[in-house]
Amino acid sequence: MSWHVAAVNLDNLGDLPKRCRSCVFWELAPHLAKQAEEFGTTELEKEAWVSEILLEWGSCGKIVYVRGAPAGYVMYAPPSAVPRATEMPTGPVSADAVLLTTLQVMPEYAGEGLGRMLAQAVVKDLTRRGVKAVEAFGEARPGSEPGCIIPADFLRSVGFKTVRPHPRWPRLRMELRSGIEWKEDVERALEQLLGSVTIPMQAAAPVAQPGYRVPAPAGTRVRAI
Repeated sequence: MSWHVAAVNLDNLGDLPKRCRSCVFWELAPHLAKQAEEFGTTELEKEAWVSEILLEWGSCGKIVYVRGAPAGYVMYAPPSAVPRATEMPTGPVSADAVLLTTLQVMPEYAGEGLGRMLAQAVVKDLTRRGVKAVEAFGEARPGSEPGCIIPADFLRSVGFKTVRPHPRWPRLRMELRSGIEWKEDVERALEQLLGSVTIPMQAAAPVAQPGYRVPAPAGTRVRAI
């Protein structure tokens, strides 16, 4: 499986699933989100929100591509930039944390470990930027269709701990220093879940053989969750 992860920007925002591209559940206060839906301006509002976060704070999401096609994405931002967070019953988000809002993998790529890979990409990015922790509101009763809130069980499976319980929307937290401790588990997960991974290189990469691990290019750290 050939894959790569890219930061969300205005050029690739259209690679998000159509429903997510026009979803402003987290980005606008409820009354403004309803107004945007009525006027049909949700995509413009989403683009404006991403543009503002990029200018004032920096990268606010990742998209994973498999064989050139978007296969999943994750979004995150300072809680002050996420109006919906103030409406959640288990808020507010801690002042030292960044809020992980949404993480989804396309149904056709379910079970490939891409969700864990995206979570690790967030940990790597925020750790590099000096952020102390990441928090998220979990969905304790997820439906059959992916929603705007990340399933709480998935968050726990990648290292989040509940800091404020709730029968429906618990708030969970991960201390980012603990994310570094995932390294060996992540590498094992890469081998188990993705098998032989082909990473684009300038020179031809060696063919993976049983028991042989294809080396990554210098300066590249291969991780999956």
